[in-house]
Amino acid sequence: MNDATPWRDMDDEARHRDRMRRKKELIDRRIAKATIDRGVLVVNTGNGKGKSSSGFGMLARSLGHGFRCGVVQFIKGSFSTGEEAFFRMFEDGPLEYHVMGEGYTWETQDKARDVAAAMAAWEVAEGMLGDPSFDFVLLDELNIALVKHYIPLERVLDALKARPASQHVVVTGRGAPDALVEAADTVTEMRVVKHAYQAGIRAQKGIEL
Repeated sequence: MNDATPWRDMDDEARHRDRMRRKKELIDRRIAKATIDRGVLVVNTGNGKGKSSSGFGMLARSLGHGFRCGVVQFIKGSFSTGEEAFFRMFEDGPLEYHVMGEGYTWETQDKARDVAAAMAAWEVAEGMLGDPSFDFVLLDELNIALVKHYIPLERVLDALKARPASQHVVVTGRGAPDALVEAADTVTEMRVVKHAYQAGIRAQKGIEL
């Protein structure tokens, strides 16, 4: 039994190498077919956690590449967050950061005020989308403003379609409209499996704030 074990290990290693060789060939063929270079529209939606976190991760990656970046945060605004505190450090250089919301709608309880804030934020965002000097634009929680019809969807779609060809845009927020999903290049839907809030744990710095 012991004498046969090394041979079985060798067979397993040989099968593993063969599987990895075939997998590499498949992946290399797929990579070779991806020849288009242009800006992409990414939409992060769904009820699960991580939509904004993913967007800010891509913001960090873009800043690491020396891109000029813009951030507009819709809805949010009544409390400070860790990402705002961190990314504000880049404002003297390649980042323009705007927190334009009045806070969550159940807190403001004033639809006219919410609509005005959303439209003011959109005008800033629209300016970024029309400016070829911006390589990356994050529109955080824009989906919420669209779902509530605070901003005309067609106006958003037109601006996204007309943006500079090399500009990357990330849109976050639950309930992304079907037309935005259709227009996007990459769409991720976050799904809740468990959340600490359901167990009575309040929002934690570094995790939610």
